[in-house]
Amino acid sequence: MTERSLHDEGATRYRVLTPFWQGVMAAATGIATLLAVNQIFNLGFFLGEVLLDSRYLYLITGLMLSMVFIAFPAGARAAQDRVPWYDLVIIVVIVAMFGYFAWNAERIVLEAWEYIAPPGGVALSALTWLIVLEAGRRAGGWPIFVIVSALSLYPLYADRMPDVVAGVGMQLPETAIFHVLSEESLFGIPMQAFALLVFGFLLFGVALRFTGGGPFFINFAFALLGHMRGGPAKVAIFSSGLMGSMSGGPVTNALTTGPLSIPAMRRIGFSKQYAAGVEACASTGGVLMPPIMGATAFVMANFLGISYVTVALAAVIPSLLYFFGLFMQIDAYAARHQLHGLPRDELPSVGQVFREGWYFIFVFVLLIVLLVYMQREATAPFLATGLLLVINQFTSHRLDLAGFKRFVAACGQLMAELAGILAAIGLIVGSLAVTGMAGTLANDLVYIAGENVLILLVMGALTSFVLGIGMTVTAAYIFLAIVLAPALVNAGLDPLASHMFIMYWGMLSFITPPVALAAFAAASVAQVPAMQAGLQAMRLGTIIYFIPFFFVFNPALLMQGGVGEVFIVLATAMVGVALVSAALQGYLLGFGDLGRGGISLLVRVAVFSAGLLLAAPGGGMLGLPHTALLAAGGLLLLTALVIATIRRRVSENALGEAT
Repeated sequence: MTERSLHDEGATRYRVLTPFWQGVMAAATGIATLLAVNQIFNLGFFLGEVLLDSRYLYLITGLMLSMVFIAFPAGARAAQDRVPWYDLVIIVVIVAMFGYFAWNAERIVLEAWEYIAPPGGVALSALTWLIVLEAGRRAGGWPIFVIVSALSLYPLYADRMPDVVAGVGMQLPETAIFHVLSEESLFGIPMQAFALLVFGFLLFGVALRFTGGGPFFINFAFALLGHMRGGPAKVAIFSSGLMGSMSGGPVTNALTTGPLSIPAMRRIGFSKQYAAGVEACASTGGVLMPPIMGATAFVMANFLGISYVTVALAAVIPSLLYFFGLFMQIDAYAARHQLHGLPRDELPSVGQVFREGWYFIFVFVLLIVLLVYMQREATAPFLATGLLLVINQFTSHRLDLAGFKRFVAACGQLMAELAGILAAIGLIVGSLAVTGMAGTLANDLVYIAGENVLILLVMGALTSFVLGIGMTVTAAYIFLAIVLAPALVNAGLDPLASHMFIMYWGMLSFITPPVALAAFAAASVAQVPAMQAGLQAMRLGTIIYFIPFFFVFNPALLMQGGVGEVFIVLATAMVGVALVSAALQGYLLGFGDLGRGGISLLVRVAVFSAGLLLAAPGGGMLGLPHTALLAAGGLLLLTALVIATIRRRVSENALGEAT
């Protein structure tokens, strides 16, 4: 995939809106935001008129679906610079239908329309179903459309399927009203999470971008790390990780921060493919990093019935290990190839950067305090966004009227895209719930695995990876949370660890060939063959292929356990990750170059294996004590270093005799 093809794809994916339609998008976004603030803060429009949750969901979903048909053209050959007549018709139909549903929200609940609806309700539900499928296609692409279409129709033929995948059958009218008028399908967990939790964090992420948060974090990273060995690559980890946490989109993040980080890496001697691999891994890792983590963490919290803070805290150690592994690999690569940092006189000072952007850190701290200590998950991002926008108006980054319109329109485009995908994915949730297939598939998977948990995990990893190729991380996670996660839990695994496992493996498709989208995006910036960037990203991200297994083996890596246990598994994992990184790059900190050639390859394999033994948590599912893993890993490492030392001395003696 070339830079031009990526640019062309972006050009056909989003419409270039006229000022009028930009205004319409901004107005719709403003109305949606006011509705969300009113509902989440329970303001009652300041008149005591509190909306039913279902009425609020009808209104917000209708707005979001209308915006999908404004922002996204029907295809590459459709109008790119205007909203054609057929999209106008669809928008009018959406407004009329969801207005009807919102007006009758109380009747729908009290008269149980999800089971028995009047003829008009049935017809409108069927039409809504079709429109949601098309919205999902435009926002998420053909893979979303094909998968959701097949599975949303499943109730119609479930009773005629083979026993292993058979379910309760339904007729078309009953299926349509269940999908649209129940609280388990279109308006199930995905859209509820969007409307009540994710909405505010999307605003916060876009606000950071438009107020200069991206340049601040990049400059801050350069000030802290730019002078170090391999500095620009370490800057990429820091800045891209933070930006990725805000946006939740690996590809978007790689295309946003890559043009700044990749040329800086190239300047000090990193190869094009290595620079692209670093950027891809850092951008993808942002999805795993608290405090925002994209949309997936919020959906996970809803599935598990726990607070978002619990999910975010559980993600701290795995994301720390991932970025630590990247950092150590870059340091080893830079040391082995003698790549120095940038001159200090070319870098901004920490004090200068902090003076110019202190409020970004202040707002981040405020967000974390509101989330963790005050437990205000739904309201925290709105308060942080409001404060950020107010402070920003007294800085050099202040938004004028045109800039504010662009900010609101960008919020609308991002919200519409995510809402279109989540609305479609909700139909899968509904189909599997109403047919009873979710529990059946879970039991079948356990049966196929022969109650062997490791086989079940491998099956789950492969399934998550394959789904992650064609779907977004959030969409793949939702599907697997219904089908696969219950099987893992039924096999005796920790529920939170099981859900984190499938999220991690769904994310891995972004850095793993043959369809490593984040790596391909970074390759377009670095102007290097896509597959080379993908292979390099896969190598750099090696440790992330093991971390999900580690925290499933022992949830202490997710902070599920005593302080002592968590400290032990974290300490040994950090040492293990450092050794794995050293083996992959051929340079061990404190020892030096591990050499090249046959014996050196054996040494690196031994160091890699020692690292895995130390990184793997004792206790839990492995059934091995920490001391046994520590002793085995230490012995293997010592043996490898003795061999490496002997090889080095033999080489030095041979070199001395030759001279």
